[in-house]
Amino acid sequence: MRLRRRYLDARSVFVIISLIVTVIYFIVGLSPARATEYEIGGVVEIPSISLVSDVTKLDLTNEGLKTPDEIAGSYTRNNKTLLIGHSTTVFQDLDEVKLNDEIYYDGEKYKVAEITYARKEDIIMSELLKKEERDTLVLMTCAGTLLPGGDATHRLILRAIN
Repeated sequence: MRLRRRYLDARSVFVIISLIVTVIYFIVGLSPARATEYEIGGVVEIPSISLVSDVTKLDLTNEGLKTPDEIAGSYTRNNKTLLIGHSTTVFQDLDEVKLNDEIYYDGEKYKVAEITYARKEDIIMSELLKKEERDTLVLMTCAGTLLPGGDATHRLILRAIN
């Protein structure tokens, strides 16, 4: 009895290569995007909204804190870290976070203790960053009515305690 050798025809080879490329595309495509234009200083995770984002450290300038385009930015002062991000990108689902949801940042676990909306002009940064007894995380993004130039009338502010 002779064994017959089977060779793959061109169509079979094409199908196999297509399947391999598709699998690789989905594996790579579903991986969280990593920011490359920023110096990464941490990662923020909010499991309740499936958020995982790189975080870059921000410097306070005369113009204030410049919000990164695609990831969150952090500024730490007085036992408190402020994370800011755009409501159209990284924090697009932040309004779905509920009280007591967990947030992980810099290897620490925080629980959401307060959720507020404030008019943009009513926010006083020194008050927002006042000293806390416990490590506190504050997340802030645009909310309310969109204004020309990509701004908004209000801010959504979440306060989470370690």
